[in-house]
Amino acid sequence: MRLAVVGGTGLVGSKVVARAREAGIETVVIARSTGVDLMTGDGLDAALEGCDAVVDVSNKTVMRARPAVRYFGQAAANLVAAAERAGVGHLVTLSIVGIDAIDFGYYLGKREQEECVRAGAVPWTIVRATHFFEYPEPLLESKSRAVAIPRILCQPVAADDVAEFLVRTSQRDPAWGTVSIAGPRQEQVVDMARRIVAARHTRRLVVPITMPGKVGKAMATGGLIPQGDYLSTTTTFDDYLATI
Repeated sequence: MRLAVVGGTGLVGSKVVARAREAGIETVVIARSTGVDLMTGDGLDAALEGCDAVVDVSNKTVMRARPAVRYFGQAAANLVAAAERAGVGHLVTLSIVGIDAIDFGYYLGKREQEECVRAGAVPWTIVRATHFFEYPEPLLESKSRAVAIPRILCQPVAADDVAEFLVRTSQRDPAWGTVSIAGPRQEQVVDMARRIVAARHTRRLVVPITMPGKVGKAMATGGLIPQGDYLSTTTTFDDYLATI
């Protein structure tokens, strides 16, 4: 078994690589640092040669709709085409719970990515995850003492749990559909940020903000909470706080 991990140097990707290698799976890391450019496709064919499955956790923080759709659409199209040429038997793509009903720029990009995967000839599974426990961390890295944190009701999940699930999914038959994973409890992102500040004993004033319009209302009132069937993990946010 040979597994390619696209975005294998990032938060989730590095965990996927570690989990796969612990399981004895031959793993190829695909990232800019390993000479692969998703936007141009340079290096993809060589990287995917001989791969049986691909886990795509590539990401770019793009909030405006047009650049987000352009990036995720182009990257997904290049990856799907290269995976088809390489004879990959299963493409597992990481996405986000709740994006269908929220027209936020970044989410529009992820929806475009999903559409490219669905339209391709490579057997696929889309795994939608909720926010990671680490979500507030980059926001809290601001040098300002006061940090704006959006009001978001979510059901956060451990990135480690998502990584393990992605590896397991890559070893199974393609679902030709979407599966979801979430943590065990609902949390407010503002509260998560405050608890991280307290756990780290840092001097940060968390200032709650509501994003404008329908997007902000949907995020603040549960639009990103999983609906229907989903895998519920057991690791809690308190467990995560105990490690920082």
